[in-house]
Amino acid sequence: MLKIRAGNSLFSTDGIRLDIEDDQVRATGRLRFSELERIRYNIMGPFRFLPFLQCRHSVVSMSHLINGKLVINGKGYSFQDGMGYIEGDAGYSFPGEYAWTQCHHEDISLMLAVADIPIMGFHFIGVIGVIHIYGHEYRLATYLGAKAIQIKDETVVVKQGRYRFMAALIQGNGLKLSAPRKGRMERTIHESACCTVRYRLEWDDKKMFDFTSDMASFEYEFKGS
Repeated sequence: MLKIRAGNSLFSTDGIRLDIEDDQVRATGRLRFSELERIRYNIMGPFRFLPFLQCRHSVVSMSHLINGKLVINGKGYSFQDGMGYIEGDAGYSFPGEYAWTQCHHEDISLMLAVADIPIMGFHFIGVIGVIHIYGHEYRLATYLGAKAIQIKDETVVVKQGRYRFMAALIQGNGLKLSAPRKGRMERTIHESACCTVRYRLEWDDKKMFDFTSDMASFEYEFKGS
């Protein structure tokens, strides 16, 4: 079981126990998670064995139910069969340029990350992504032949064999977050934790899905594109 303690708070694969108090925030409560929906194998694939990677990604749960209640600065928030997602990063730096998105929509749960990866003196654009739809798992990854064919105007298009996947930010509300740079949390990134994104998946130009969600998350840190 994954467990992370931060002060008096506990974060685990079973749920969250929140107990935070400082000059600006008082937050308490508990959330319980249902059984996690795992992916078939490590999202990094064979790349997890490469040394010197600045960041290693993990997907803990594509989907699970959330129940419980939080109280933040005196305001209560109740969760009844809410939808959850858990992932993680380990390393000393985020990629210099990257895009990331995650969304639940009806029976679809998906995530995608595209990043400029430096390793041993050269760079490449790496892709990792998973789509769970109607009980099936589709994976997009560099080690399976996926390539980013468009990274522009907060839109990412990935092609792998006969599959083509698009994620486009329609309306964001980016908030500043601290991120690691060479082992220190001194970089500022912008994450739209709840925003509007359009997603489309095609197989041989035949639409598998095409929807827009205002309950998506999106980060876009590619510069000049």
